[in-house]
Amino acid sequence: MSPDKGTKSLSPHAIPHYNQAMHPPADLSDHLKHRAAELGFQLCGICPAVTPGGLSHLDDWLEAGYAGQMHYIADRRHAYEHPRHVLDGVRSIVMLAMPYSTVPPRQPQSGSASVSRYAWGTVDYHDLIRDRLHQLADDFRKLVPEAKTRGVVDTAPFLEREFAQLAGLGWVGKNTLLLSKHAGSYFFLAALLTDQTLAYDDPHMNNHCGTCTACLDACPTDAFSKPYVLDASRCISYLTIELQDTIPTELRSGIGDWLFGCDVCQTVCPWNNEVPQTAENDFFPQEKRNPVDLQSLFDLDESQFREQYRRTPLWRAHRRGLLRNAAIVLGNQQHQPALPALTKGLSDDEPLVRGACAWALGQFATPRAKEILQARQLQEDDPHVTQEIKAALSEG
Repeated sequence: MSPDKGTKSLSPHAIPHYNQAMHPPADLSDHLKHRAAELGFQLCGICPAVTPGGLSHLDDWLEAGYAGQMHYIADRRHAYEHPRHVLDGVRSIVMLAMPYSTVPPRQPQSGSASVSRYAWGTVDYHDLIRDRLHQLADDFRKLVPEAKTRGVVDTAPFLEREFAQLAGLGWVGKNTLLLSKHAGSYFFLAALLTDQTLAYDDPHMNNHCGTCTACLDACPTDAFSKPYVLDASRCISYLTIELQDTIPTELRSGIGDWLFGCDVCQTVCPWNNEVPQTAENDFFPQEKRNPVDLQSLFDLDESQFREQYRRTPLWRAHRRGLLRNAAIVLGNQQHQPALPALTKGLSDDEPLVRGACAWALGQFATPRAKEILQARQLQEDDPHVTQEIKAALSEG
């Protein structure tokens, strides 16, 4: 039920003790939806806590190796079988969506790179949404003092998209993201689990992707093995954020201009043509985040990187990962003014950064780049970086 159509809101201050006869599950559900909207959640639906229907798909996905280095998913596989492993005694799940779409992305010029729009702002969305979930839970416990609750934001063993569809928020598209006719896919999913019985929404039964394959066709690294199946080990978001090691050589050109994350499969989706703008000021882009200057990243030591990115989504890649990504983008762009930055990166303390810079310099295929690589080759003691240097020198 839409919260603006005849729904009454319960004041927690007016109800010192919960009385189910006076306030049945339907009233509590309506109140939660009102309060969720006030807290910035554009979508809200409620479903029962049941075994998710997509467990077999998860098993197939893991068996195929599509999780890459995200071993924590397989390690916690049993916990995905039921939400009780997230909250003991859970009966109901309040599924929520908070939009993060702000301004259109700026096209990066040579020497700069794109960041996924969800990471443009001044905060880590986990922190912001957890705070709102705490407020929602506190408000609920004023109505139902004995209620147990737990809020989750994509870190618990919990199949968010499965339960979002069960709660009526939308359908899972061919790009494996949850899609809404009214909100597209530029939103964060979150959930509030409780041991209380609530009134449940109808599941979203229809798929509105039709014959469209725009997301599948546009993926720069061919990360979709088939519709509705993502090989995360080929996904740019995985490669630039989750992957802790060297990016496979055959996928580096597909990274293109992406420093952190990727929005390609969302940008081309017709359901994102007209999506509402978020009301959260903290999600609007910082001046140097849309896009990011790459050369300046190589001037940051560990403490400076921490100071600049500690409480933002970019912290997840850490300095070594972000500089690795920056080198790959500069190599793709063959941006000549970046030679000093890449030269500096070739002497970085982190072998991961040195190896990526060696590859990038090899893409330039110029006498100066070759001289830089040859000089470093005489000093390098890491076998992987030495291999990258040899391969880069052979590029010319």
